[in-house]
Amino acid sequence: MIIFVDKDSVPFFEALASEVRVEIMHLLGKESLNIKQLAEKIGISSPIMTRHIQKLEAAGLVKSSLITMNGVSQKKCVLIETEYRLQLPHKDISQNILEVSIPVGHYSEIQAKPTCGSATEDIIIGYFDEPRFLMDPQRMNAQILWFTQGFVNYAFPNYLLPSQTLEEVDISLELSSEAPGYNEDWPSDITFYLNGTKLFVWTCPGDFGKRHGILTPNWWQANQYGLLKQIRIDRTGTYLDEVRVSEVTVMDVGNDLPTWNLRLEVSEHAEHIGGLTLYGKKFGNHNQDILVRTFYTSPEDERNKVKDFWYGRNKTMQETASIFRFAEEEVKR
Repeated sequence: MIIFVDKDSVPFFEALASEVRVEIMHLLGKESLNIKQLAEKIGISSPIMTRHIQKLEAAGLVKSSLITMNGVSQKKCVLIETEYRLQLPHKDISQNILEVSIPVGHYSEIQAKPTCGSATEDIIIGYFDEPRFLMDPQRMNAQILWFTQGFVNYAFPNYLLPSQTLEEVDISLELSSEAPGYNEDWPSDITFYLNGTKLFVWTCPGDFGKRHGILTPNWWQANQYGLLKQIRIDRTGTYLDEVRVSEVTVMDVGNDLPTWNLRLEVSEHAEHIGGLTLYGKKFGNHNQDILVRTFYTSPEDERNKVKDFWYGRNKTMQETASIFRFAEEEVKR
C-alpha cells in the first residue's frame, strides 16, 4: 500500500510512534490475536491494550472484529497490510493525480489454461479448471483469479484531457504464481504490457500458502497471498519496486488512446510457465484491487513554473542590487 507523505497521513505516523504499538504490529504480523492475548504477551492490561488497538484502527493499520468462541465473545485483531511504501510529493505534479481502482474480476478479455478459476470472498465461481466460467457474469465480484498459462486484459478509460501532458503512470497489484494447491518455490515468468507495449518480464518466485493470508477468507485452503509489486513508468524508463527494468517511457505507451489496456501474460514460450494469481482487496495481504495512478501536468502548471522562474530571478537580482548598494554606502563611509 502507498502512503502519501502529507497532512492526511499524520495519523499513520502517530500510530507508529509508540514502542508498544510497534510490538503489537510485529505480533499481528505472525498471527491474529485477541485483545487479551496481546495484553498478556506485551505485559499490559486489557483496557490499555484496547486503547492502543483503537489508535491502530483509526490509522488503518489494524482491523478487529467481535467473534464468539465456546460461548465467549472476544475481539480478534489482524493487520490490514504487511507492506507500505512511502511516497514523497512528486516534484511539480504532486497535486495532478488521476486514480482508478480495477477489481480483479473486471477484465475485458481472458485466455487461460487450467489450472484456472476465480472466486468471490464467499464462493467459487462455476467449477475449478473450467475456463468457460471465467466469463461468468459473477466474475465482476471475483476477489481472486488464477490460471497456469494465458493472459488477462484490463481495459479502462484514459482520463487525461487533450490539454494535459502525461508525466508518469504508477501501477500496484498483488500477485503470485499458480501451482496446484500452493508451492513456495514455483517460478513463473509474467509479462506486463500497457497499451500493447511490452514493459518487462518479471519472474515471480512462488505461489505462497504456508501461512494464512491476512485478508483471505477462512474457507479458502489453497494459495493464500501474493507479493505487492509497484510499477512506475515515467520519462526515464520503467521501474519495478524502484529498480529500472526497461527503457520503455510514458512517451512509448500510446498515452493518447481513448482506452488504456493493462495486460498480464504467462506465455507458452516462457522459460518458467508457472502461472499467475491475482488477489483483490478481500484476498491476500493487501487491502486493494489493481491500482493505477496517472500523474500529469497542464498548461497552468507550465505558466506557474515560468512565473516562479521569473519571480526567483527578479528576487535574486533585487537582492544582488541591494548588496551592491550596501557596499557602495560602506565605501562612502
